[in-house]
Amino acid sequence: MIRVILPPHLRALARVSGEVRVAVDAPVTQRVVLDAVESRYPMLRGTMRDRGTGKRRALVRFFACEQDLSNESPDAPLPARVVSGEEPFMVVGAMAGG
Repeated sequence: MIRVILPPHLRALARVSGEVRVAVDAPVTQRVVLDAVESRYPMLRGTMRDRGTGKRRALVRFFACEQDLSNESPDAPLPARVVSGEEPFMVVGAMAGG
C-alpha cells in the first residue's frame, strides 16, 4: 500500500481525514499513484493534474523522502521507501501571494 498525504483542502473535498492508502501495481510512479487516488476519489480529478494534459497543476507540488519530485517525469519510479510504505508520497499545495 502506498501512503499518500493530501493537503487539507483536498482531504476536505475527498471527505477523508489523515493520509489515504492506495494499492498499485509495479512500477510505482507518480502517474500510477495519482491515477489510483483519482480513481478512488473521483472528486479529486483535475485538482492535482490537468484533466486534458495530465500535467501537474502549477500550485501543486509532489514530495517524497525529503525530495521535491514535482519536476520529475511522472513515469519515473518513486523511491523504494515510498513503495515499501515506509515513507508517504506527499501532495502539497504551494504557497502563493505577496
